[in-house]
Amino acid sequence: MVSKQGLQKIKIGFVPTRRNIFSATAAIEFADKTRKKLDELGVNYVDIKEVNADGLLYDDKGLEKITAKFKKANIDGLFIANENFGTEYEVARLAAKFDVPVLLWGPKDEAPAADGSRQRDTQCGLFAIGKVLRHFNVPFTYIRNSDISDPTFSKGVIDFIKVCNVVKTFKNTRILQIGPRPFDFWSVIVNEGELLEKFGIQLSPIPLGELTSYMNDLIENNDSRIAETKKIFRKWADIEIKEEDFTKVAALKLAMQDKMKQYGCNCGTIQCWTELQREIGILPYASEALLQTEGMPVTCETDINGAISEVLVESATLGDEKALFADVNCRHPENKNGELLQHLGTFAFQTAKNRPVLPPSHFVFDYPGSAAFEVKDGTYTLVRFDGDHGKYSLLLGNAKTCSGPYEQGTYAWFEFKDLNRFEAKYVYGPYIHHMAGVRADVVPILAEACKYINVTPDYFDPIQDKVAAYWYGDCDTILDN
Repeated sequence: MVSKQGLQKIKIGFVPTRRNIFSATAAIEFADKTRKKLDELGVNYVDIKEVNADGLLYDDKGLEKITAKFKKANIDGLFIANENFGTEYEVARLAAKFDVPVLLWGPKDEAPAADGSRQRDTQCGLFAIGKVLRHFNVPFTYIRNSDISDPTFSKGVIDFIKVCNVVKTFKNTRILQIGPRPFDFWSVIVNEGELLEKFGIQLSPIPLGELTSYMNDLIENNDSRIAETKKIFRKWADIEIKEEDFTKVAALKLAMQDKMKQYGCNCGTIQCWTELQREIGILPYASEALLQTEGMPVTCETDINGAISEVLVESATLGDEKALFADVNCRHPENKNGELLQHLGTFAFQTAKNRPVLPPSHFVFDYPGSAAFEVKDGTYTLVRFDGDHGKYSLLLGNAKTCSGPYEQGTYAWFEFKDLNRFEAKYVYGPYIHHMAGVRADVVPILAEACKYINVTPDYFDPIQDKVAAYWYGDCDTILDN
């Protein structure tokens, strides 16, 4: 279930439409039924009831009023409801004025009257509008022609809102880059100019010293928020590190948080080793875990595309599920399709199956500042945004947790349908060993969002047809169908 609070994040422009040769009365009736259903679902929408006597789009005069209203409201998506056949050219003209996702749907037609006449021909109008939207180069999503009481309608609207949230998040992403990439990590090389030119994604780079000096100032000035942050950590985890180090962990979390706010960023990356340890004597991973928990993801090894992967997969749940960010590390010792995903403590605390711990050290780095727990069991969506040579894609699919050996840090063992196929996708690229995930099946949401952000969906299992069927209303989940 999606929370009403999550649905309110996105503002939809609602545009019921009709064509003059069909019944205006019937179109008005069905438009009002659609409004009532949107209200029941808790959708945040901008209506057009005042543009004319019908509250419907069918001419240029109405188009101008609707355009002005929606631009002022700064809508995040457009919902075209064919209440009868609809006026395809007015719909396309309107949609072409907005760079937002477009949803197309029409209520199922009644049986013809006894005299053989028909009032609406809604389905036929969907065909016409789809064609004209193509002429206008407007990508769109559609819910199959269905009764408004059909669960397909409610699911489709809510899923479309999730798509809008992914697109909005992607287009408004600004990443705090704390330090350059570690020298040894050539795999995280990105083209900053290309990310800005192709997608509008901005980087805000700062040197490590700007972060660490700010952190030290917080400690020296005994910032009151440090004690409050420690209380929050204790709520989530058992603390097994020295108090002095715990103070540094809390202060580092605040420093990254403040710097993200200062530079207007919704996520970040950090050069997590080894200069950072020489400067402050701790690892950043527990600090990152609390930031992840509070909806401000920070990724390791200055992995810019990893940060983008995280905000995409979280936004597909409307923020109701928090993400994990993991290394894809090694095969299961017994399960031929099992794989370890782990890191030194970056996972959001909400993902923990057992009580998290902040241990004294980790076997990779003998410093405090990591976190340790196994993730909750379930089906996850796993995602990697990446690219090279000017082409970008989103690797995505599902996997289920499975039992496996104990691992230090934050970890999960996942069972894939075909690990060999998954491995080949990673080796051939353009992907690297980092991956984001959430405990939800949002593959269809992310795949649909790709058409609006100029990114190619790339599945590590052959599920293209199932993803398409999900949007047609014939498939509720991808993994089990």
